Amino acid sequence: MKESAKQYENALKSWEEGPLAKAKAKARPRPEPGLLARSYDPPDLFGPDDLEAIGFDPLRDLGMPGEPPYTRGVQPNMYRGRYWTMRQYAGFGTAKESNERYRYLLAQGQTGLSVAFDLPTQMGIDSDSPRAAGEVGRVGVAIDSIEDMRVLLDGVPQDRVSTSMTINSTAAVLLCLYIAVAEEKGIARNVLRGTIQNDILKEYIARGTYVYPPRPSLRLISDIFAFCGAEVPKWNTISISGYHMREAGCDAAQEIAFTLANGLEYVKTAVSAGLDVNAFGEQLSFFFNGHNNFLEEIAKFRAARRLWSTYMKERFGATSPRARALRFHCQTAGATLTAQQPHNNAVRVAIQALAAVLGGCQSLHTNSFDEALGLPTQQSATIALRTQQIIAHETGVADFVDALAGSYAVESLTHTIEREAKAYIERIDELGGAVAAIEQGYIQREIQSSAYQYQLDIEQKRRIIVGQNDFISDTEAVPILKVDPKEEQAQAQRLRAFRARRDETQWAASLQRIDTVARGSDNLVPPILEAVKVGATVGEISDALRGVWGEFTEVLTI
Repeated sequence: MKESAKQYENALKSWEEGPLAKAKAKARPRPEPGLLARSYDPPDLFGPDDLEAIGFDPLRDLGMPGEPPYTRGVQPNMYRGRYWTMRQYAGFGTAKESNERYRYLLAQGQTGLSVAFDLPTQMGIDSDSPRAAGEVGRVGVAIDSIEDMRVLLDGVPQDRVSTSMTINSTAAVLLCLYIAVAEEKGIARNVLRGTIQNDILKEYIARGTYVYPPRPSLRLISDIFAFCGAEVPKWNTISISGYHMREAGCDAAQEIAFTLANGLEYVKTAVSAGLDVNAFGEQLSFFFNGHNNFLEEIAKFRAARRLWSTYMKERFGATSPRARALRFHCQTAGATLTAQQPHNNAVRVAIQALAAVLGGCQSLHTNSFDEALGLPTQQSATIALRTQQIIAHETGVADFVDALAGSYAVESLTHTIEREAKAYIERIDELGGAVAAIEQGYIQREIQSSAYQYQLDIEQKRRIIVGQNDFISDTEAVPILKVDPKEEQAQAQRLRAFRARRDETQWAASLQRIDTVARGSDNLVPPILEAVKVGATVGEISDALRGVWGEFTEVLTI
């Protein structure tokens, strides 16, 4: 073994002084070094000496697939046993229109729903409110009441289809609507499978669809953990999301650092409330961005699993293997899609999706090529779904478990990203945890700085975006899906008609119950579930909580 290492060392030196030295005399094809996490520039060659330098131990650092530290994936046989869930994030206009798109995608082979809600629904505002004007049904489906949810899920087999709902501040209300409609169909809540995003901390950091201040929002999340642990055991109660922070401009190391820091805050909150980390920990899931740098993204996913497994064991004493396993959904990067030459986006999406699969995702959404221009058309959404199906059935990558394990480059990158992410988490710990770091503006400033540098790189052509700042040609026209403005008025009319039919006595009592429980310490989910069943709307329930907790107002940081 020592003789082999010496031979490699001699061969490397000879290569560096000979062929490499001659090659490096020529200019690199781009003016700046490779732009990986934190401007990391790879060496000229990765080799066994790089693994030796980081003290790489296959048993300790990789383990076996399906076992801690989960670097190699959370299932022993990964996609050899079952493909990842193929989701297409969809929702627009009315519940009826969205339902038609869901049923079409399911017929095309999609294996799970992923629901996009409009901004009023996300922020607890009913469609007939003046505050909702111009936004109803625009970036997702408008859901005001149990009647809308019935239409949205009409013909959808809730006992067989896993449903992901991208909803945060009003997650408890939308989950209760989903449960209520399932029970109307005779489907027990304990068989329902799916995920609510329910990640409020990243809203204060990067997205902005918050309603209540952070600390009561965390109380509501803890209540959801407890309720689902007892009543909806197959449901993932939170999807701790780095996606939106990456879209806002953070790099790969920051994405997993800030995501895991938020996750640690949620776990700490739940443990403080008396919940068992081995129970609710099994219902946690994560949501990451699939960006353009292929190998870096694969390494990022592997590093995230290893870090989370370690933190759950060392900080919270988790002993359940499933509670230590980071399971994640991935969505390809919307921020990388260009309005110029939009068909190029199909190539970007395919590469990003392949990285997610090689990185071991549990579910995947592939963006449509036209999303830089508008909502996806039926044709573009189908192409995005077909991209996943081609990766699954034609490339052969699903036949391998962690195919890139042991790669000098991938293992070195995994170590580098893990090290940088840990440094960020340690800094957040020094500030008092994720909530304190958010309140002090630290995470926001770090993302802003990274986003600024990224944009500067594009403007100065240190980073080439094909069709945008180089290789420019005329942009081809593509069909764009537009929501009919008349649908907003129709939605408001349906909502007013729904209110007129409900039992006002039951409705008023249900909202009073929410007010009472919000002022105390009982679990809020049961009274919210009762309220949606008797006709309380998303906006009305949110207003009841606003009356107790108030609304969060962002303090701008410089």
